[in-house]
Amino acid sequence: MEKRDLLYEGKGKRLYKTDDENLLISVFKDDLTAFNAQKTGSEEGKGALNCKISTQLFHLLEENGIKTHLVKTLDDSSQLVRRVDIIPLEVVVRNIATGSLTKRLGIEDGKKLPFSLVEFYYKDDSLNDPLVNDEHCLMMDLVKSESDLEELKRLGREINFILKSFFEKRGLNLVDFKVEFGTDKDNNILLSDEISPDSCRFWDIKTNKKLDKDRFRQGLGDVKVAYEEVLKRILEK
Repeated sequence: MEKRDLLYEGKGKRLYKTDDENLLISVFKDDLTAFNAQKTGSEEGKGALNCKISTQLFHLLEENGIKTHLVKTLDDSSQLVRRVDIIPLEVVVRNIATGSLTKRLGIEDGKKLPFSLVEFYYKDDSLNDPLVNDEHCLMMDLVKSESDLEELKRLGREINFILKSFFEKRGLNLVDFKVEFGTDKDNNILLSDEISPDSCRFWDIKTNKKLDKDRFRQGLGDVKVAYEEVLKRILEK
């Protein structure tokens, strides 16, 4: 598979064209960003860790019936993925209150929610990825139909069910996570982007130690060590 021109560069990855118009190469970066890129940094080896973590979790989800864009891993920090048209929504699923949810609604930080909450955020950096409701999504043509929104919610909850159970067995609380979806050439909705400590919050069940990007956001240090711990637990049998 030949890597060709750079197609897109985001906060965490670069996407390259290949000699097959339906396939792309996704390269995970070592960059760290927070607060809409106002705080930036880099952690050598972070990209490779996120690639390995995301690969393992995508395989787990595929084994449980979730269709993804992942084709195969090419090397420590690169994946071959199906080309999709990204739906411009971040689907966020929350199990425990923290971050923006506590700030917006005054819910106690660390409180377990009575049910898993699914939220949509409009993917637009210039607007700081605002929270949107179903009617906003339809009004702005972010999805084709209300049934697409229901499918995104269903997929978010199903992914949460699979991952939450998986991590609980490994001593981690899946506090919340962000996922993105895209449509392929046959109009199938596929899980895309990544699932990693950059897009999830993981707290140790016993100690509540944070093992995710909040270590960078909150200046807690040991980012790479935390990501290595998450990978170690994922690989536990």
